[in-house]
Amino acid sequence: MSKLSVTIDGRTFDVEVHIPPRCDGTELTAIVDCQELQVAVSCVDDLDRIEWILIEGQAHEILVDRDLHWLRSHTGLHHLEVHDLDATVARPASGDGRVKAPIPGLITRVLIAAGDRVEVGQPILVLEAMKMENEIRAPRTGIVSRLAIVMGQGVVLHEVLAEIT
Repeated sequence: MSKLSVTIDGRTFDVEVHIPPRCDGTELTAIVDCQELQVAVSCVDDLDRIEWILIEGQAHEILVDRDLHWLRSHTGLHHLEVHDLDATVARPASGDGRVKAPIPGLITRVLIAAGDRVEVGQPILVLEAMKMENEIRAPRTGIVSRLAIVMGQGVVLHEVLAEIT
């Protein structure tokens, strides 16, 4: 179950949804601001292929920006922000300064280098998963003793990304 904060034109919604990794008119249950909704999506694994969405049986034609900055519907173009609420709290604890991948994904930005001094909570890299950017932060203050990834690299769940001593 993914926990998201979705803001559309300045209005924020708390959303919980399990998104299966297949593209075939998937039906799912979404909880939006504590209200359970039945949703069917034309495609869940490629935003460019989403053409429609059914919410409680009501059809909506939509077009979604692949970077999740906007969506277009019959009511017009809407500003969109999506934040993965689990990404900042789900980092596997190592207790020894190892930074592990909280989810599988792609490293889209590396904000530090080996030898850099970092502070606890400082953003150190960005991990993209399901078209959402997840900022990974330093678990402790110290020196980056090892950087195990590079920009553009795919990572798996719990893979060590960096070490801070």
